[in-house]
Amino acid sequence: MKSIHVAATINGDPAEFVCEPQETLLDVLRNRLGLTGVKEGCGTGDCGACSVTVNGRLVCSCLVLGGEVQGAEIGTIEGMADADRLHPLQQSFIDNAALQCGVCTPGILVAAEALLKKNPDPTETEIRYWLAGNLCRCTGYDKIVQAVQDAAQQMRGA
Repeated sequence: MKSIHVAATINGDPAEFVCEPQETLLDVLRNRLGLTGVKEGCGTGDCGACSVTVNGRLVCSCLVLGGEVQGAEIGTIEGMADADRLHPLQQSFIDNAALQCGVCTPGILVAAEALLKKNPDPTETEIRYWLAGNLCRCTGYDKIVQAVQDAAQQMRGA
C-alpha cells in the first residue's frame, strides 16, 4: 500500500506526517508525532482514553484514520496548558483529586474542555452525560464532575 502524506494543524501548530492507509490517528499521534498524552485504552472507541478534537468535534482517535485528518485542526491534551500555567481544568483536577493512574485523565480533560467550549455553564447532569464515553476505573466520577464544575465556574469568572 502507498503511504499517505498529511498536513494538519495540531495544538495550533502546523504539522506534516506520513502514515500508512490503515494507521489510526491514535497511532500517528503517539508513535509518529510523540504526543503520548493520548492513551490507548480499548482500541474500539468504548473507553474515551484516546479522545481528541478534530475541527472542534470530540472523537476517539482510535476510530479515525490518520489519512482522514488532511487539513484538519486537531487538539490533544498536550495543547491544553499554556507554557507557564496549567489549564483551569487541569488545575481543578489536581485540586479536587480527580485523577489517579492517568490513563483516562487526558481523554476526560479533552472531553471536558470540548464541553465547556460548547456550554460554559453545564449542569451536573450535562457533565455526566457528556463524559459518559470516558471510562475511569480508579477515581469514581463524583470528583471528576466536581472538578469540571469548579473549572467551569472559574473560567466564567464567577
